[in-house]
Amino acid sequence: MTLNTASVAAGPGANEISIFQRFLWNFTDTFVVMRRNLYAYQRQPELLVFATIQPVIFLLLFTYVFGGAISFSTGGDYINFLLPGIIIQTILFASANTTVGLSVDLSKGIIDRFRSLPMSRAAVLAGRTSADTLRGLFTVLIMIAAGYIIGFRFENWGAGLLGLALAVAFGYAVTWISATIGLFVKDPEAAQVAGFIWLFPLTFASSIFVPTRTMTAEWLRTFAENQPVSVVANTVRDLMTGTVNPDEIVISLLWIAGIVAVFLPMAVWRYARVSSR
Repeated sequence: MTLNTASVAAGPGANEISIFQRFLWNFTDTFVVMRRNLYAYQRQPELLVFATIQPVIFLLLFTYVFGGAISFSTGGDYINFLLPGIIIQTILFASANTTVGLSVDLSKGIIDRFRSLPMSRAAVLAGRTSADTLRGLFTVLIMIAAGYIIGFRFENWGAGLLGLALAVAFGYAVTWISATIGLFVKDPEAAQVAGFIWLFPLTFASSIFVPTRTMTAEWLRTFAENQPVSVVANTVRDLMTGTVNPDEIVISLLWIAGIVAVFLPMAVWRYARVSSR
């Protein structure tokens, strides 16, 4: 009696192993690409230094230059209002690095080299977004340390860490928007402009720096109150100052999931089009 290897290979066990192996390979490829992108900071530590200094300067300037005036509208110590917002701003601005990084890889032909390797296509994008999210997390931790030095305090550490996790998750979602833009814009100089230009209206027409109720234009106030940056910034601010609002958390998570659901497939589709040329 001979063993039918074809039927064994087609059995349920083989399919399960194949699915598991595919997941393991995708995870391994993503980790390798993420490590490759993180090594860039080891070779050029000044990139990480300047990326950290800029948001700390923002924090100090807004606290000591505008804090005295704005504290009247926030109804309390401005640093407690500002720091959670600056964290969201930092995460948003850090996502522009995804746009530029992918554009540079396209212009240098690195994407073509990846295409020639037996690796997951999605790993190139997932590795880039994961690396930039980790960089954003590192910067945020530095900012919290700086905030503690100038007077910020978590009202509740559990809620505060939940707010931090929500901010990082939002940053990860935004990197997929940046990845999509980077795959459409091949020139690195143009990508640097494209990576930031869409961030400015979302950042400054929001509740990051001031309460939206102080905005005099009704249309601007309506936009600011209902766009994702304000929604997530308000939720993170409440969590970091000790207020847990389940409805706010759910809405923020829906925004995060919606952004990923739209832009992750779009980025993968665009990457497949670019890498097939």
